[in-house]
Amino acid sequence: MTSTPLAEKIKALIRVNGPISVTDFFSLCLADPEHGYYQTREPFGRDGDFITAPEISQLFGEMIGIFLVHAWQRHGMPANARIVEIGPGRGTMMSDILRVVAKLAPPLYQSAGIHLVETSARLQDVQQETLAAHDGRIHWHESFDTVPPGFTLLAANELFDAIPIRQFVKTPIGFRERMVILDDRDELAFGVGVAGIDPALLPVDPGAVPEGTVFEIAPARQAVMTTLCERLKNSGGTAIIIDYGTMVTGFGDTLQAVLRHDYDPPLAHPGEADLTSHVDFQHLAEVAKANGVAINGCLRQGDFLYGLGIQQRVNALSEGRDPAVASMIRAAASRLADEGEGKMGELFKVLVVSSPAVDLLPFRPIPH
Repeated sequence: MTSTPLAEKIKALIRVNGPISVTDFFSLCLADPEHGYYQTREPFGRDGDFITAPEISQLFGEMIGIFLVHAWQRHGMPANARIVEIGPGRGTMMSDILRVVAKLAPPLYQSAGIHLVETSARLQDVQQETLAAHDGRIHWHESFDTVPPGFTLLAANELFDAIPIRQFVKTPIGFRERMVILDDRDELAFGVGVAGIDPALLPVDPGAVPEGTVFEIAPARQAVMTTLCERLKNSGGTAIIIDYGTMVTGFGDTLQAVLRHDYDPPLAHPGEADLTSHVDFQHLAEVAKANGVAINGCLRQGDFLYGLGIQQRVNALSEGRDPAVASMIRAAASRLADEGEGKMGELFKVLVVSSPAVDLLPFRPIPH
């Protein structure tokens, strides 16, 4: 097996301190200051390891922009709003959002503060280039905590999947934490630790679950969601969260690595492959509810985009275009909104929360 500099570092840590948790492995893979994936790689686009929705087509960011303008209007069009994106990638989605906001709601564009939460200095430089047209309007933050208080319109696309998880595996003596160990060939492997899990966190009676079953929890995601909800509760606003995952809490190992647009074993190339896991949207919604924030709803990405009018936008963009260009526009929209292999409409979900409660399309009205 080929090794990586980060794999050797992790092996050394295990030799000295013993097995490490999946959470710690996940964190090291993405954020190690020397060899972490987001510190050393250009992950986005065709030359990277994966393509996010905003990079597929301008349609995606435009629809998010339309939604944020709609939310602003439903909240009473407050002045001096904060338009915030956490994990803005190359800045593509924010560029598309701002183009729509400037066109549809000039007062919002002119008075809003635009804030990007980005921990990578390298990506901040890329975002600065992408958003050069808005020079002087955009503020960067390494932490959401430093975004100034005020009415907030927040977007987070593929943020939560990159926040580390804990994994537990069913053994003959109950669920035990899954760990990363060294096997008899001195290679990284999965093992089982001694720490268990509170049975109350499991969706069903653990006795009914077969051995080897994996269950995932994400305290770090819960903490981020709590912080976002506290901001909405204190300052007012709406947050839209888009990611791949499930609407119902369940069992299963969703830890995955992606390298050059293909799946890779999670332990194979630490620091060189992107590491993610599926997001439990039921749990995020429960966190929002516990924090007193209204849940507008959770939809599949395709239902959200079609409900918001992506088909009409496709027709408008295609009108009068060369047939080949029109075909590309339709194909990009299909990849974003439809179901099937290589398409995002079903796997990706859209969760929207607001404070105070407002009715937002394309979700059903909130019961009052």
